Amino acid sequence: MIDLIFWPLLATFVLTGIHVYLGLHVVTRGVIFVDLALAQVAALGAAVGIVMGLEHDGNASYMMALAFTFVGAAFFAYIRSSNQKVPQEAIIGITYVVCAAAMILLFSKSAEGSEHLNHLLVGSILFVTPEKIAYTALLYAAIGFFHFKYKKQFFRISESHLQTTALNSSDRFWDFLFYVTFGFVVTSSVKIAGVLLVFSFLIIPTIAALLFIESIRGRLIFGWSFGIIGSLAGMFISILLDLPTGATIVVTFGVMLALLGLIKLVKRNPS
Repeated sequence: MIDLIFWPLLATFVLTGIHVYLGLHVVTRGVIFVDLALAQVAALGAAVGIVMGLEHDGNASYMMALAFTFVGAAFFAYIRSSNQKVPQEAIIGITYVVCAAAMILLFSKSAEGSEHLNHLLVGSILFVTPEKIAYTALLYAAIGFFHFKYKKQFFRISESHLQTTALNSSDRFWDFLFYVTFGFVVTSSVKIAGVLLVFSFLIIPTIAALLFIESIRGRLIFGWSFGIIGSLAGMFISILLDLPTGATIVVTFGVMLALLGLIKLVKRNPS
């Protein structure tokens, strides 16, 4: 069993490292579903590539998904900085729904449509290759270094998200850079883990950390620990019970979060 899950487990560790950090920004910004929406935009780009005849895991398909994600990133950065009466979260939700429906329509006439749809939603992390893990780890390390070097700018822009929508040119630039780097991560992660698991890695460990920890460093450590433990438990359960790996990890994350929430509630009201 260890031989079977070694590379998939390593992939989940790589995903946990970058997604927990980005999750702090997303939760601080109050745009919880931006990851889900961008992941769905990336999946739609991959779906368009598949319909055009591109290989599912080929470089051309990846570039197609990346192009779609960049358009989505530019769009979300624009609606953040423009004065609109419609909340940004509503537009993000609409983007997700429309892209999901468009992907279903693209595959509706394909003989292998249901298989492709399932792959893009829940991924195939159990069959990830060492080469893909190495490439993804290098990409995420570069993005992580970039964010670390300019952490003050990125956190400042995230913390001001709910306070104002009137951004100057410098703020718009850093906001756009956040969404671009975020788009790189989402596109690569969807190819490995699918839309649902990518969203879970981003949000659930971060929410669990927010329940107990106040400092940014402490939340990162807590979130990383949560992601690693949840991934390990979910993978073992999926193999023992012969269940889909990605969906099992998502449910495991959800159960762990519910248990932590119950512990928090008991601590707050012992009676």
